[in-house]
Amino acid sequence: MSLPLHIAKRYLFSKKSTNAINIISYISILGLSIGTAALVLVLSVFNGFEDLLSGLFSNFNPDIKVEIALGKSFAPNEDDIKQIESLDNVVALSQTLEEVAIFKYNGSQDFGSIKGVDDNFLKVTAVDTTLREGTFLLAKDSIDYAVLGSGMRNKLSVNIEDEFSSLTVYSAKKRKSKTSIVPGSGLSKKSIYPAGIFSIHQDVNNQYILSSLRFAQKLLGSRKVSAYEIKILDEANLDETVDAIQAIVGESFTVKNRFQQDEAFLKIMNIEKWTSFAIVSLTLLLVAFNLIGALWMIVLEKKKDISILKSMGAQDHSVRNIFLWEGILLCIIGMVSGFILAILIFIAQKTIGIVPIPEGFIVDTYPISIRFTDFLAVGITVLFIGLLASIPPALRAQRVPEMVREA
Repeated sequence: MSLPLHIAKRYLFSKKSTNAINIISYISILGLSIGTAALVLVLSVFNGFEDLLSGLFSNFNPDIKVEIALGKSFAPNEDDIKQIESLDNVVALSQTLEEVAIFKYNGSQDFGSIKGVDDNFLKVTAVDTTLREGTFLLAKDSIDYAVLGSGMRNKLSVNIEDEFSSLTVYSAKKRKSKTSIVPGSGLSKKSIYPAGIFSIHQDVNNQYILSSLRFAQKLLGSRKVSAYEIKILDEANLDETVDAIQAIVGESFTVKNRFQQDEAFLKIMNIEKWTSFAIVSLTLLLVAFNLIGALWMIVLEKKKDISILKSMGAQDHSVRNIFLWEGILLCIIGMVSGFILAILIFIAQKTIGIVPIPEGFIVDTYPISIRFTDFLAVGITVLFIGLLASIPPALRAQRVPEMVREA
């Protein structure tokens, strides 16, 4: 152990001549503890929401999605499909067709997206686990059925118990001929019966209505598809599987993992997360003024000791390092206490839910998730702030003159 660190430890735990120094030191440690816990919990709450929403999106979005780079749809290639399905890490592949449509139901009308899915869709996603009403049924006895997002159900006032009212779907025809001058001739019209209601996320709920792939292709007058949606076996080999699929389909297609499909949303979440972290870090800087005050008073109390050390040959940088270590040690105590406090609050939130969420949300309490990287980021931040707060008192201690021996 270096001499400055050893002396700093002695100063830290020794009894001070003035009780105010002890009080200020305790206040600075308490402030650092609360600030550290706040930083950890802010990151943990954002982690919790990110995990929750990513889990909800995973019920609708596949592990991997293959789309045409230019355009909206493409003719499925059976050779490519067989090669993709033969990959070791691929569990299932679903062909889907998505298009903007107008929906009418008993006088109500709104825009949304019709998404036609094949029989493998439930092997690729878990959308059937998100049903709130009815059943996941897309076709039966040559009758076409639809499963609606809860937002679309609300906007159209759909009653799935009414077996006699159908949902009318209008969409643009895929025509090769020139545009007709007859109003409405460019729209295709089909009827479909509501069978179930799913609820995943507001954006999905307010936009999508699911149908069979056959119905969507008949509506659009096309045998093309919008995407291959793929379920994989092992997330650890995700990147290798994406590269393998990209090699099969070629550069004219884009191959996206789940993060890339929701990239904009997750980026916004991360920006909000680290912005909140920065704001709490700034408040921790205010707490650091207490640390500066405590260290400054310790320097004033130890002026005689500093003079003796310099008279015995201690260099200025050694004296400076004593009080730098003093500030860092105070920070470590506050940081460790804050980590313990954050972990206790985390356990309480996970077990009994001490902070509830108002009714109407999909969970009853704020989701929370602690990650090791959060402790690392908070630890570096707190120690950096503590080091900054220690510099002014340390430089003041360095300027204390040597003890002059009288003749």
